[in-house]
Amino acid sequence: MITLTESAKSAVTRFISSTGKPIAGLRIRVEGGGCSGLKYSLKLEEAGAEDDQLVDCDGITLLIDSASAPLLDGVTMDFVESMEGSGFTFVNPNATNSCGCGKSFAC
Repeated sequence: MITLTESAKSAVTRFISSTGKPIAGLRIRVEGGGCSGLKYSLKLEEAGAEDDQLVDCDGITLLIDSASAPLLDGVTMDFVESMEGSGFTFVNPNATNSCGCGKSFAC
């Protein structure tokens, strides 16, 4: 399934703590869009959906819908910080193409 680096786990934990409300998990979704046709979407959810796959990553629950699951198989999610900005990055072995900005991909 999907792997989170230590940096990604730390960032997600910080974001969950900053909400001040109960969070069921982090939704990771693949949806249409971006330069290459598909893009990642992240959202903290207060409740999961009935058909979600629940993935436990050291106490962080990932909520993954059935359509996104095959596209996220083997993905590594990282969180990087630099002088140019910070954010989540994805290494996806299923991607056959990706755009220069690294925000979208094709399978």
